[in-house]
Amino acid sequence: MQHPAVPDLSHTHTRPIHWVATATAVAGVVALSSVLQPDAATAAQSADKAAAPGPKSAPAHIAPPDPATVAFPLECGPVKALVQKKASGDLDGDGRPETVAAVHCDAPMGTPPDGVYVITRDTDGGKPRVVATLVDPKDRRTATELSVRDGVVRATLLGYSSADVPSCCPDVTDDVKWQWKNGAFVSDTPSQARTV
Repeated sequence: MQHPAVPDLSHTHTRPIHWVATATAVAGVVALSSVLQPDAATAAQSADKAAAPGPKSAPAHIAPPDPATVAFPLECGPVKALVQKKASGDLDGDGRPETVAAVHCDAPMGTPPDGVYVITRDTDGGKPRVVATLVDPKDRRTATELSVRDGVVRATLLGYSSADVPSCCPDVTDDVKWQWKNGAFVSDTPSQARTV
């Protein structure tokens, strides 16, 4: 006599009373879950979360703001603003990425100065907008390197040792970084300007 590979589980055969009991239990869980809702989310963080070091990693489905869709605070006259470099990452620890862009007027000659701007998007995923200026074009600086890593913006900036240096030929290089602290972007003091 051959034994079946699966034992007879006669107690697993369903009867109408089993379905009624299951439906009642499911209805009870649904009714209870509609009464017991979690608290509404708020923008405030608890002291533990606010003190947590470093930014959160952004969910994969949230795209960083696109600098091509932003109006920058540049006076370019008849030429357009040109995004020269960009880097993205979560700078303020809210789990959503920001974009940092080095932008200058697309002048046909010379070395136009860059502005370095932080771009974010509203919490509802709205239109990207400039929220901070890290380097003002009036400072006559050009960004040759730009990166975002671990919530820190790093840039290599070319500049001028005096107003007498022609704009074609920057003669000073600074490595600068900014980090979001206490509601503002704080820059470190360049360790030492290097001559180009």
